[in-house]
Amino acid sequence: MAPEAQSRLYVVAEAGRAPEAVGVVLASCNVAALLVSPAHDTALDARNARPLVELAQAKGIAALISGDAGLARTLRADGVHLPWDKDIVARYGEAREIVGGRFIVGADAGRSRDDAMSLGEAGADYIAFGIPAHVEDRDTARARRLDLIGWWSEIFEVPCVAFDVETAQEAAALVEAGADFVAVAMPTLQTDELSRWGEEMARALAVPEGAA
Repeated sequence: MAPEAQSRLYVVAEAGRAPEAVGVVLASCNVAALLVSPAHDTALDARNARPLVELAQAKGIAALISGDAGLARTLRADGVHLPWDKDIVARYGEAREIVGGRFIVGADAGRSRDDAMSLGEAGADYIAFGIPAHVEDRDTARARRLDLIGWWSEIFEVPCVAFDVETAQEAAALVEAGADFVAVAMPTLQTDELSRWGEEMARALAVPEGAA
């Protein structure tokens, strides 16, 4: 009997990545959503985001835009993901007004349990907990993320997404803690390596045969 999927992958790809390369990852594992994020040196816009949105939707995978509800609506993406900032609850309300009730609006609550609960009460489609790139003490941040995922999944029904997951081992621990989705950034690898990477992440999110 094959392993049963417990959580699902949420792949993050920079706008401008070759659709062929992203397609390899989407084909290698059970992906629930593709988040199109800005490249480090390029603003996110319709021109560089549209190919990945169309690729995901053609495969029946939800396509989300990072941080720009207006662009998500323009591209007819499936929704928008809001990275954390100190005004995240207000930004959620603004994004919901822009895209309406038919689109997905998910938000990163940072380390704030109060913001997470406020976002859930406001109607966010998922709550995310991640580790910003500027955080230096990564080990402490990983432990905090694991604790937040466990706390949220035990008490609340709104799905939670673990963001900024770097390894299959991290992914497996977050699945065990209760993450509904595990968000992983697509690495820069050759085609055959991308396929193996996707398969490795998929295995980390599966429940072994015979597990409860």
